[in-house]
Amino acid sequence: MKTIKDKQILVGADFAGFPLKEAVVAHLKAKGWTVTDIGVKAADEENPEMFHRIGLKVGAKISEREFERALIFCGTGMGIHIAASKCPHVHCAVVESLPAALRCVTGNGCNVLSMGAFYVAPQTGIAMADAFLGHSLGDGYEDWHNFYEFHKLAYDELEAFDYEAFKKNGFEVKTLGEVELGDAP
Repeated sequence: MKTIKDKQILVGADFAGFPLKEAVVAHLKAKGWTVTDIGVKAADEENPEMFHRIGLKVGAKISEREFERALIFCGTGMGIHIAASKCPHVHCAVVESLPAALRCVTGNGCNVLSMGAFYVAPQTGIAMADAFLGHSLGDGYEDWHNFYEFHKLAYDELEAFDYEAFKKNGFEVKTLGEVELGDAP
């Protein structure tokens, strides 16, 4: 698996997300990251691949454990997010602020970050990518008693989630345990 520890990242964008992706990728490359870009690769690309197809390709590479994390971009960040999230083991967040980028990884263990070029300025996108790639689940962004344990339990239950079993169980979640969460700072 290509990991963030080894400065390996997967990116993908549709035509609308292309300019933001390019700004973020240039920044990451300047910081020594190896970037695997699965498209769109040029502003004037003839018949560029649609957002959902790029999202599915990125999601598949996360699902197959080829990459630990990915950054995806479209006009709103939402359509490509929906597509990537169709793939198993993808925990994707659409973010438009630095605190959201930090929280999606420190509190929710997201492995895919989605941004919308219509709403996110290049410098904000760069800062969000740095935050996402520089943090991990429960690494101290927030200091609540059992913060990590609480969010790790949620992550594990989502990873184990089986919709058919959930349905057969009367739409009751099969829990893996409980964690007492302390007060927020």
